[in-house]
Amino acid sequence: MGTRVAVIAIIVQNSESAVQLNALLHEFDRYIIGRMGLPYRKRGISIINIAIDAPQDAVNRLAGSIGRLEGVTAKTVYAPEK
Repeated sequence: MGTRVAVIAIIVQNSESAVQLNALLHEFDRYIIGRMGLPYRKRGISIINIAIDAPQDAVNRLAGSIGRLEGVTAKTVYAPEK
């Protein structure tokens, strides 16, 4: 099965969900290319971007699991397939 390159953009409004979010990212760490996190204190949120190269179903599972966390929003953008 081939893999897809994608970026998952995550906005965390509920800092209590950070432990669960980090556990999910650790579970999928073999696929993660890189991660950038920015605390935006003025708004009380954290902005996280995850670059991933994984099978389509793994990307969907990760993004869906993240989006179900309380106070967390996630959107995925895929690189064009070759």
